[in-house]
Amino acid sequence: MPGSGRPRAWQRMLSGRRLDLLEPSPLDIEIEDIAHGLARVARWNGQTKGPHAFSVAQHCVLVERLVADLNPRLGREAKLMALLHDAPEYVVGDLISPFKSAIGFNYKDLELRLQAAIHLRFGLPALVPKALAALFKKADHLSAYHEATQLAGFEEPVARKLFGAPPGGMKSPRLVPLPTAEAQAQFLERFHRLSPR
Repeated sequence: MPGSGRPRAWQRMLSGRRLDLLEPSPLDIEIEDIAHGLARVARWNGQTKGPHAFSVAQHCVLVERLVADLNPRLGREAKLMALLHDAPEYVVGDLISPFKSAIGFNYKDLELRLQAAIHLRFGLPALVPKALAALFKKADHLSAYHEATQLAGFEEPVARKLFGAPPGGMKSPRLVPLPTAEAQAQFLERFHRLSPR
């Protein structure tokens, strides 16, 4: 606000909501805004093959699927948390890990505050339980391996070193970057299937 002394830290969403990034409220979060934003954020800073970027929305859908493959007995709530694992990126973007390390403030705290608000908005625990967080990280690395080798030009030995090798016997997904509208629709379809409402 002009004259308040505090720099503007909110973003206006297409839904009309104003989300304060420093003090996010669950009341200012809409799934349509998340899907819209994630479908327009490129993984790998857009350095992928094909006429379209591989979006964070597609990545989230892939991670949720990989989580279910790694642990078929997971319930709907855990799968929904997996789908939303990178949801804060709808407002902060997908910063590559080297850049996060170079930033002067604790970027992870900002992401965690946003993640907690998102979870509360959709009736999920504010914090992901440690065992689930480890499973999500494993699926995230597995997704990164497939994205790196299929879309980002990484050679397999380099991808294995950075992200780990896929488990033996696990079927490799075929990744095709989608236009933004299709990626957004795919993400929303998964959300509505997993959401209790």
